[in-house]
This record gives sequence, C-alpha cells and structure tokens, in this order.
Amino acid sequence: MTVASGKLMWTPSANFAESSQLAAFITWLRRERGLAFDDYDSLWRWSVTDIEAFWDAIRVYFDVHFDTPAERVLDRRTMPGARWFEGATLNYVQQVFRHAGTGEARQRPAIRHAGEAQPLADVSWDALEAQVASLAHALRAMGVTPGDRVAGYLPNVPATIVAFLATASLGAVWSGCAPDMGQVAVIDRFRQIAPKVLIAVDGYRYGGKTYDRAPVIADLVAALPSLTDLVLIPAIGSEIDTAGPVRRHDWADVLAHAVPLRIEPVPFDHPLWIVYSSGTTGMPKPIVHGHGGIVIEQLKLLAFHNNLGPDDVFHWYSSSGWIMWNAQVGGLLLGTTVALYDGNPAWPDAGVLWRFVDDARVTMFGAGAAFFTNCMKTRLEPAAFADVSRLRGLGSTGSPLPEEAYEWIYRHVRADIWLAPMSGGTDFAGSFVAGCPLLPVYAGEMQCRCLGAKVEAFDEQGQAMIDAVGELVCTEPMPSMPLYLWGDADGKRYRDSYFDTYPNAWRHGDWIRITPRGGAIIYGRSDATINRHGIRMGTSELYRVVEELPDVLDSMVVDLEYLGRESYMPLFVVLREGNVLDEALRDTLRARIRAGLSSRHVPNDIVQVPGVPRTLSGKKMEVPIKKLLLGHPPEQIANRDAMANPDCLDWYFAYAATYLARTAAA
Repeated sequence: MTVASGKLMWTPSANFAESSQLAAFITWLRRERGLAFDDYDSLWRWSVTDIEAFWDAIRVYFDVHFDTPAERVLDRRTMPGARWFEGATLNYVQQVFRHAGTGEARQRPAIRHAGEAQPLADVSWDALEAQVASLAHALRAMGVTPGDRVAGYLPNVPATIVAFLATASLGAVWSGCAPDMGQVAVIDRFRQIAPKVLIAVDGYRYGGKTYDRAPVIADLVAALPSLTDLVLIPAIGSEIDTAGPVRRHDWADVLAHAVPLRIEPVPFDHPLWIVYSSGTTGMPKPIVHGHGGIVIEQLKLLAFHNNLGPDDVFHWYSSSGWIMWNAQVGGLLLGTTVALYDGNPAWPDAGVLWRFVDDARVTMFGAGAAFFTNCMKTRLEPAAFADVSRLRGLGSTGSPLPEEAYEWIYRHVRADIWLAPMSGGTDFAGSFVAGCPLLPVYAGEMQCRCLGAKVEAFDEQGQAMIDAVGELVCTEPMPSMPLYLWGDADGKRYRDSYFDTYPNAWRHGDWIRITPRGGAIIYGRSDATINRHGIRMGTSELYRVVEELPDVLDSMVVDLEYLGRESYMPLFVVLREGNVLDEALRDTLRARIRAGLSSRHVPNDIVQVPGVPRTLSGKKMEVPIKKLLLGHPPEQIANRDAMANPDCLDWYFAYAATYLARTAAA
C-alpha cells in the first residue's frame, strides 16, 4: 500500500488528551508554579529555555526523594561537564519500591512475564522486593561494595530485573549483555569494566531451539581475571566447567535469605549502570549513567511521552542487551506493571507477541520498527485473533517506521490507537523525539521533540533548520547524558564521540528533519555505525571477527538505512591472492559473525572486492562508500588525493551504479 507522507492518521479525543499524564502535569504547573501553556510547543520551549526550572519541576512533581538535599539544580549549562543536583543523595531502587505499597497492595503484579517455555505468570511487588533484598544480601557477603561492577549474561526474564535492582540497591554498578551475544562481543565489553561478580544463565530458548551457553560462560570466567564470584541461573540444566578460584553460587541459594531490603543512598551522579555503544573504530564504548539522571529522565519520558501510570501494563519487546530493556524496567519507577516476553517474536508464528499483549492485558506496547514492518509484510491482522481493546498506545523505535506501517497499524490493530514512535539512544538512555498524547499523529512523523531536549537539525555550519534534513543535535544539557565513558580518564573519547563536530552541542549521528508543525522525521544514521534492528554496534567489532580468518586480508561493511525501506548491509572482503569467495566461505563468515557477535549482524550480502578504500592515514572510508551507495554523486564522495589507494574507487563506482539501478527498479 502507498501512503502519503504526512497523512493525518489520528487525533486524540478530548477525554484521551485531558486524562493524560502530560495534561495533569500542565495543570500542576499552572496551580503550583503559576505557569500557563496554551499548547505543547509553548511547554516544550519553556522546558528547553528555563531548563533548571523544568528539571526541578520534574523532581518535585514526581516527588523524587533526596536523602540529602541538592545545593542547586545545575552548576553550569555546558556540555560536556554539566553537573546536576550536586549534593543530593538518592537511589534508583528507592524510587522503585516506594510503589510497593502495604497490605494487599503488595500483591499487585510488578512484573508479568512469559516465554517460549514459560506460561504467563506474575511477580508481585512483595515477591520482587524479597528477591532483591535476598540477592543484595548475598552480594554483600561476596564483598560487593559501592562502585564495584556486577555483570549479567542474562535474557529478558524477571531474574535479570532482580539482579539489576539488587546491584543498584548496594550502589554497585550493573552491566548486562544478552546471552545471544557471542563471547567475542561480550568479552570486549566486560573486560573493559573488570566486574567482580558475573550472574549468568546456562542457556536459553529461542525460535523453538535450545542454546547451551556453558562454553561461553567458561570462556568469560577465564577472560575476566577480576571475577571473584559466579552466580548461575539454571535454564536448561547444562554443566559448566570453570577453572580457577572463582566461587560458584546457585540462584536458588542467593534468593533464600529472608532479610529486609537495605538501600544505600548514593550521590545524584553515582554510577547506576554501564551500557555499550560503538563508533566505527576501537572497542565498544562503555557508557556510564548516574542514578539521579536516569530516574529524572525516565520518569519524564515514560509518564509524559508514553503516558504510563500505576494502572498500566507496559510491554516493550526487547533483548536484555538493548537500551529499551532499561527503559522498560523504568516503568517500575512509576509503579507500572512491566510485562516481559522472552523468545522469538515470530515463533511459532508472527502473532505470538499480539497474543501475549492480549493475555498479559498490556495497555502500552512497543517494539522495534522491524517488528511492525514484518507483521505488515506477512499480512497479519492482530485484531482478528487478539483482544486489543485494552491497548491504548503503540511505540516503535530502533529505525524509522515507514508510512505504510502507520497505515497497517490503523487498519489492522485499531483505528483509534495512539501511535507514538520515538528515537533516542543508548548514549543518553532516553529519547530526543517521541510521542505526545495531546497531538495528532501523521504518517512517517514522530509527534514532537521531547520535553527538556533542545533538539535541532543543524546544517554543516551549525545553523538550525526547519523543514530541511540536517544533523540531529541537542544544544542544552540533559540529566541523563553520560557521566563519562569507563576508562576514559581525560574525557577525550567522550568529547570525540559527541562533541567533535559542533562545539557545545551533542551530535547524535542521525539525519533529522523538524517539520513546520513541530514533528520530526528520522532518516537513519549519519555515521558508519551499524544499527541492525535497533542494536548498535561498531564496524570494528565485526572486522575483528571477519579478519581473524587467514583467507581474509581486509574487509569493510556499511549499513544502509532508508526511510520506509529495510536496511541493507553488504560486507566487502579482500581475499588472499588466488582465493575465490565461494558459498562455503560465505557460510563460514556468516557463522563466525553469528557466533562472535549476533545473528542480527549477519550481512545481507558478502562481496569480494579488489581493495578497501583507505585514507592516507590508513582509515577505512566507510562513510564515503555509504554515501555512494545512498546515491551521492561519485565525484563528491572522496578526494582521491587524500587516499592511499584511489584506484580501487572505480570498482565501487561500478558496483554502486549497478546496485542503485537494481534498487530503483525494485
């Protein structure tokens, strides 16, 4: 189906808008602060202009408890280096369990979960707190203290939330990877942060198959000399052989302590977790976010831009290694029931998540854009087999949602549903553009720039543009921006990652257009980072896996994203003289990438090339080749005089011409 960009798809009813969390906040601002706003745009402009007043209003409105008060809201409006709520102490976990309640209220579901081998079940607030308290007690006995790192190699199950909350309650630092990631990718991440404890699952089920992770866990223990303790969660009953002095604990034992939950107050900017994002060179970036910044940002994002409250059931289909897992857990900060599904979203058929949404009584459901486009392509009609009457909103992220998917949702899910795609990032654990329950929905657009996010589309001179495609930048600090990158003592890698293009402005690496009505359209990545199905990974990680093969002398990968079309990622390889790229070698390369990184990062095509274009300093020219394959004129993509091997460009020019002709015909 062809859908015009910008077609009006939905307008909020008066009742929907007036009963929203955002409308309640606007009323509170008028009553408590004497501030009146006629529309969302005026509210947004205030939030990004008087940023100290806005973020303090968020703190007060949500009654975020500080054990010791802050000296000020913000010390200076600079990036990087802004310090928020100095002097204040709090704990993320404290904000979670304030919603546990007393008496019968403690039996309300905090977590609802199911999986391929797990029927629907609930974890009450009472049970969640007891498990967190017990594991925290066990971690203390292992010697875990504030600032120590606890790593998780765990799927999207309640135990992962328990492990994260127990770690955070101590003031220790959480870091997780999903078990479908291979040992190369996991070791590259965890080795940088030197965890003291590893909590791991022995295997998992996906797509009807069982995957044994015992060998990977053994490799992790051997590769992480900082480990003192290993906590094993049995899922498939695999035997794990680990050598050395690392103490082993069974999950049932660490949950057997009947103790009260002790929560350690920590400074506002005390590290909460380490998540990972990658540039095009070097190791994955270990990004450190703080307790206070995450609490403040996630309360704002989930309440106002996802319209969540204590009566909601929130499901965002995610891997535990994606930042959307962190965002889903953030629903607990509002007293929302979070609904987890662990398994393949297309097995045993494409309707499995929609049936879960029905069974779990979900009110807000989100997933990567690829999920919705896949449902559309399989001609799925969720409303025909699942009760979606309780579902008030749908969210999408990870890549641009095409206009046709908007049309499919309004035809085959619900004609009156609020569709709220958003775009943000692991880097600041939030969103820059998202939904708004007060505004209409237009095909292909995200509804608004988020409150507190001074987002602009910059041209090459650093000038803000409206209705033109430019670099997505944020020109005012936000509390959830990284504290630092782990191991980046002088801050150079942090500055180079986000502030090397526009001084004092965060460059996010996306192409964006701000529409005249205030919406936003994302056109994909503006850098060479791989962004497959919402999971970002640096090209250098793939090169390490591919180029370990003796037959592969060099390689280059580019990830092409299009608005309204699936991404296309070719891998170019230079082989040892006399070798030919046959199907057997292609299969070997795919298998290595799948095992070492993940199945998401297997390329669409593998192509033998005469050479990889490089600059005089030896850097692979990924961005110019990406631009070439996106249709930029060949004469504009590279300066041959600045290349070490300009002759190889001719091959890419011919390849691009053939590729572009083929895609145009399609």
